[in-house]
Amino acid sequence: MSSDVWTAGIQLAMAFVGSLGFCMMFRLRAGLLVPASLGGLFCWAVYLTGAQYVEGIFLPSFIASAFAATYAEVLARKLKAPATLFLIPAVVPLVPGSGLYYTISYAVQGDLEVSAGYGTQTLQFVLGIACGMCIIWALFTTVRPRKN
Repeated sequence: MSSDVWTAGIQLAMAFVGSLGFCMMFRLRAGLLVPASLGGLFCWAVYLTGAQYVEGIFLPSFIASAFAATYAEVLARKLKAPATLFLIPAVVPLVPGSGLYYTISYAVQGDLEVSAGYGTQTLQFVLGIACGMCIIWALFTTVRPRKN
């Protein structure tokens, strides 16, 4: 097995475990743990796939978060639960924690040029996540059947 496949497999497993831990920390009901955690695994798989074919950070994170929002909306209707219960754990693997850490760390150390580089990458990641979710929310809100 090649190193890239092994690395991707570990990343996907950790995306599932990270999402599962997040679900457990907020005491998501037992029947929803696996579907919500699978959202994190699928979301990270979409990000990794998008990053192979598209340059930059914004578009892969945009595509992955749009997938996560769609996954959450579909599961919410199927399992009759709020979409937020599936969206937040699905997006957890996308959160750019290391980018935030290094941005602040280099800023505190006084290396503002490196800090700005990390800050720019982090901002692209965050904007991609936010835009992907917002577009899907807008689509589902306009298509959602209205009750009289």
